[in-house]
Amino acid sequence: MSVETTLLFILAGVAVVVAIRWIADRTGLPAAALLTLIGILYAVLPGPNIELEPVVVLTLVLPPLLYNAALDSSLLDIRRNLRTVISLSVVLVVVTALLIGLGFSLWVAGATMAAGVALGAAVAPPDPVAALAVGKKVGLPHNIVTLIQGEGLLNDATALTLLTVAVNVASSGHFSFGHTVLEFFVSAGGGVIAGIVVAYANRASRPIQRDPLIANAISLSTPFLAYVIAEEVHVSGVLAVVVAGLIVGHDTPRLSSGASRLQVAAVWRLVDFLLEGLVFLLIGQQLPRVIDGLSEYKTSTIVIAVSITVGVVLLLRPLFLLVTQKLPASMHARLGGDPEENAIKRDRALNGREITALSWAGTRGVITLAAVFIIPAKTDDGANFPDLDLLLFCAFVVVLVTLVGQGLTFAPLVRMLGLRANKSDKARQRNEARSASVRAAMDRLEEIQQDEHDDADDQAIETMRKQLNHRLERYLRRIDLLDQSDSDEVPVSPQYEAALRVRRAVIDAQREELIRWRDAGTLDDEGLRVLERELDHEERLLPDRPRA
Repeated sequence: MSVETTLLFILAGVAVVVAIRWIADRTGLPAAALLTLIGILYAVLPGPNIELEPVVVLTLVLPPLLYNAALDSSLLDIRRNLRTVISLSVVLVVVTALLIGLGFSLWVAGATMAAGVALGAAVAPPDPVAALAVGKKVGLPHNIVTLIQGEGLLNDATALTLLTVAVNVASSGHFSFGHTVLEFFVSAGGGVIAGIVVAYANRASRPIQRDPLIANAISLSTPFLAYVIAEEVHVSGVLAVVVAGLIVGHDTPRLSSGASRLQVAAVWRLVDFLLEGLVFLLIGQQLPRVIDGLSEYKTSTIVIAVSITVGVVLLLRPLFLLVTQKLPASMHARLGGDPEENAIKRDRALNGREITALSWAGTRGVITLAAVFIIPAKTDDGANFPDLDLLLFCAFVVVLVTLVGQGLTFAPLVRMLGLRANKSDKARQRNEARSASVRAAMDRLEEIQQDEHDDADDQAIETMRKQLNHRLERYLRRIDLLDQSDSDEVPVSPQYEAALRVRRAVIDAQREELIRWRDAGTLDDEGLRVLERELDHEERLLPDRPRA
């Protein structure tokens, strides 16, 4: 494929991603599922397809996607829910792989346990992109979102490590339990250490990251650095990326400048949007490649293999979550709550509605296909890898069933379950934090006033005090309004909404006047951009509201 053709493919892909995002925003349907269906539709039409190269996905696509997800996650929330996160991202992945391997060895003609485990490792890790996109839009409770995020961050490392072990066993024909367990823990532990090293190197470079451009360059390089370092020493690159992202994301509010945070966040949103969209579009285009190798298998063999794989993936997850609730209190999966809550409420077990939502959030995606495609075509002795084409097809069916089936039905399910985030509590927490920050600012003003200063300083201090008092009064009124409300939803204040409309109208008028000055030749473009950026930042501070 020529460079021009490749460029046209990329541009067409971006156009499709943008169009689907627009449709998804207006219909509430998950963009990931829609893009996969568009990819399948294109794949069955005449014309060239782009094959999903596993090495490219694992090296160039997966690190930035995982890193950005880790940056947006909460290290404290994951630590608070660590018991459940580890249960889902390690134990459930291993059990899924082993059960599929056992099923293949028992009921799929000619299949080996190792080949089945390799497939099981590939299909075990959920890719939570579609579920999270829908869950956040419909107001899924914060603790459930945290569990889905934490599981999605850590399960890839477990699955890819287990896949490597299973492929080595299938290729060599030798298996040692002790060596396998040791290899698994060395890979995982080494990945954690590599991630910590890269995160602390990033922390050491913070003094030079005050420049937003330098901060962007370092931020975009960090996931690749973590991945490459880990892979070079033969440990989990995926886990290194996740650990580095969690630590860097935790450090960012304290160690980064405001300008750097704004620009880095904007760049990562764009990278994440384009990469995720193009990857889901490519998933659908792999259909012809997957189907081509099935001619040598009996229909009954294909049906049995697919049934085992899909059945274990769909049924084991809810069963696992239910069973873990019956274990002793120190072992079972629980929801970590607000640190201010009492220990009983904080350590409560998952209820039926939460288990149902978590079960249906197990969508599979790019990790599954990238993983199954890295299984080698030949074993160590030069023979064909056992049932490789069948493994590819089973993995693809799992992706379609979960990504499209579960993805399209996740929002209606959450609404039917009545799982809703308590927006009133969240708004109260934020307004209380705002009030505390304003009081801290007023205390600092008092300290400044006690130092030596002139009349100009007095005027500046008094002006700032009036502004802070006005803010504090607004936040306290907001808290009173929230306390008086019995609803979980944030109450609407007519005065506050009117103030927002007026402020937006004023900003629009200022922006239009600046453009008129530029068009008349009174203000140059550089000046327009500087002044418009000031208004943009001011507008960005206002809460999102639909325009009339």
